[in-house]
Parts: sequence; C-alpha cells; structure tokens
Amino acid sequence: MNRFNLWFTALRLPLDAIALACAAAAAYLLRYSRFATEVRPILQDIPYSAYVQTSITFIGVWILMFIIAGLYSTRPMRAWNEFGRVILACTAGAMVLIASVFFRRELTQSRFIVIAIWALSIFFVYFGRLILRLIQHQLLRLGLGHMRVAMVGGDIQAQNLNQIFKQSPIFGFTVAKQLGDWNDSQRETLRSAVNRRQIDGVVLADPDLPKEKALNLINFASTNQLKFWYLADVFAASFTNIEVSTPGGVPLIEVKPTPLDGWGRIAKRAEDVVFSILLLILTSPLWIIGALLVLFEDGFPILYKSERVGEKGRVFFAYKLRSMYKKFSIGPQFANSKKNLEMERELIKTKSIKEGAVYKIADDPRVMKVGKFLRRWSIDELPNFINVLTGEMSLVGPRPHQPREVDKYSDSQRRVLTIKPGITGMAQISGRSDLVFEEEAQLDIWYIENWSPLLDLYILLKTPFAVIQKKGAY
Repeated sequence: MNRFNLWFTALRLPLDAIALACAAAAAYLLRYSRFATEVRPILQDIPYSAYVQTSITFIGVWILMFIIAGLYSTRPMRAWNEFGRVILACTAGAMVLIASVFFRRELTQSRFIVIAIWALSIFFVYFGRLILRLIQHQLLRLGLGHMRVAMVGGDIQAQNLNQIFKQSPIFGFTVAKQLGDWNDSQRETLRSAVNRRQIDGVVLADPDLPKEKALNLINFASTNQLKFWYLADVFAASFTNIEVSTPGGVPLIEVKPTPLDGWGRIAKRAEDVVFSILLLILTSPLWIIGALLVLFEDGFPILYKSERVGEKGRVFFAYKLRSMYKKFSIGPQFANSKKNLEMERELIKTKSIKEGAVYKIADDPRVMKVGKFLRRWSIDELPNFINVLTGEMSLVGPRPHQPREVDKYSDSQRRVLTIKPGITGMAQISGRSDLVFEEEAQLDIWYIENWSPLLDLYILLKTPFAVIQKKGAY
C-alpha cells in the first residue's frame, strides 16, 4: 500500500470517532428538543457532563467493534460492503450499550437516546466515510496518489489492462513504462527508471512469459524494493479460494470451491437456525391464512412435499403450501402422479417461458386461484423454513431444483450443488423467474465463490423488495 492510500486508511479511525461523537451529541439534543419533550416528557434528567463521560467510553467500545468488523482493513472495500459492516458494527455496539444500561441501571428513562444513537451513528459514520471515499476518488482522478508501474507484456491482455488503468484512474495505477518482453536490455531500462525513481512497482501482464524470465523479473522487483503484481493465467483465475499447507516442507495448495468452510459454515448454520425460528414466528399469521385458503378451495393436503436436489446432489423433500389442484399435483402424496407428470411435460413444451435445464410455466392451468395469490407473494414457500431448521436448506443459497431439471445441468452448472440450497439468493433478488437458467447459475456460482455474512445480510434485506416489485413471479 502506498503512502496516499495509507493516509486515507489512517483517517478513517479519527473520522469515525468524530462521527460517533456527533451522533451522541445529536441524540442528546434531539431528546431534549421541544418536539421530543412534548411527545414524551422528561421523567429523569440526565446531566450533560455525565452523558459526555458515558459517550466517550462507548465511542471507544464502538471503535473496537469497528476493528472487529474489519472496517480498518487496508484492502479495498466496496461501498455496499462497507455499509453492511457499519450497520453490523453499530448494532453490536448498541447491544453492548443496552446490556450496560440493563446491568448498571443507567439512563433507564432514555431508551429513545439509545435508539437514536444507534440510527444516527450509522448515518454519521457512513456519511463521513462516503465523503472520504469521494475525496479519495476525486484526487485519484486528478492523478494524485497513483502507483507508477512498469508493465511487462505486449499481447492483447497487457493492452487491455493498460486501457483499463487509463479509463479508470480511481484504481490508482499509472503505466510509466511499457515493456514488451523481459530481457537484459529491458532490465537495464527498468534499472535506469528505478534509479531516477520513476516507478513504484512492476506488473507482469503476460501470463505466458517463460517461467525462467518471470522468476528473474520477480527477483528484480524484490531486489529493488518494487511492488509486484501479476496477471493470473486461466488456470489460476479459475480458483478464487485457496489454502496453502506445507506437509513435510512441500507447499501444497488446496482449492476450495467456496469460502463457506470452517467457522464460516458454523456461522451460517447458526444464522439459519436463529433467523428461521424468528421468521417462522413472524410469518405464522400468513401460514394460517394461506393454509385456510388452500383448505377452503381444494381440501387436504395443505402441505406439498416437492422432491428437490440439495447439497452434493442429495435428494430431499422441500415443504410448500400446495398451490396446484390436487388432481393435477405430482409427487408421492398423489394417486395420479404418473399421469400428471405426462401432462406437465406437454405444458413445458407449449407454455414454458424459460429455455435450458429449468422450466417455468406461465399461466399454468393447474394452479388454483388461491395458488396464484400464494405464489405471487411467495407465501407458498414459507414452509421452507422447516427445511432450514432440519438442515436441508439455508436461508440464502442457490434455488433447489427438481431431479429431472438437475439431470440437464451442464458440468459447470453443477457447481451450484456445492452448498445447501436457499429460500432466497442472488437470482431471487436479480429477476426471479425472468432470468434464464444460465444467468441464474452464474449468479449462484458468484455467490458461492464470494460468500460472506454481510452478503447474506444484503440478500435477506433486499428480498422483501424483490417480492413487492412483482418481478418474475408466476
């Protein structure tokens, strides 16, 4: 990391402290404003001096939460990812504050202040970081703070990378030297540039450069204290999650299909259990209404067991509120299942709006009137929370499909079976049934390779808006 980026990284901490102080002051002033006191009279006065002392303590606690959340990482972070981390850290800080209020019995009459501090801290901290990000990007657009690099490689990949750096100065790279190859002549050219302090690093943009030359270039960069980057070849770029071990002193690289491993897997399972129990309770009125509507229109059974393929190709039954007339339904619950399967195959040929492995029948004549309502608002899928509790599904993940659909997957599309399927996922917030399956699979594979708790939180928060927009619901 160069000095320019290091300065902006260091500025985040004092800026966050100032933002938290502003949030605490604003919460106090808001509580004692005329409007607030008229709505809810002050029952117990809080001396401002005591409030300031308490605020200073909790600013320190919240900064610690920010450190734990990775908000001071030197690695580049996307804006929405940073926003999620700010929410997570501020919520954790608020929980500590609430616990302190409970055990120490302080500020007991100011629940409003606690809530206000939580909301205002998210606003002030993220707003401050957003302004800092905009200033940094503007300076980078002016060419300030750039890493001056020598690019080695003359093929199309090197040209494309050079063009990207020129068109997007916010990446912070300026190509000071362009070398088509690496040989003794180029070595002397680069040494001269180093002596005149014209470059800060070297970019190897030719993945096919002979190994001996590449090692020589790496050694040159190391000897001259230059940063070194290289463009990954097709093989290396295929693997985004690797782990290196050294059995007997021999470096052995394990390719991991997803970062969802170890503690990540434990954390996701804990998230699934806690939130599915909570959501089961919150959505229970919808369950009852949906079950009664199904019962009144077409009798029992109310729940439909749909055969699906889950993690590592394991077949399980996903529970749903039945949305089709039972005389047309398919599965072990129904007597005419074989005949109904033939009918479905004919409907797929004539009415399917999707091509490829997965079908979707629009205006399906087998769907009950109430079934259309249940599907429109995804109420029929609420029993999937049972599958989450039993460990067959997750809250977030690739959508599970039927065995006869999975049989048509390509080899690359079978990567979606790496993890547990989910109730919602990248495809559900990006178009639902309007996506062709190839696009759906690409989104799910990207999720598998880039999983994080914050990405799960982002998808869960965006799912209700996708449902309300009616996009892709049939």
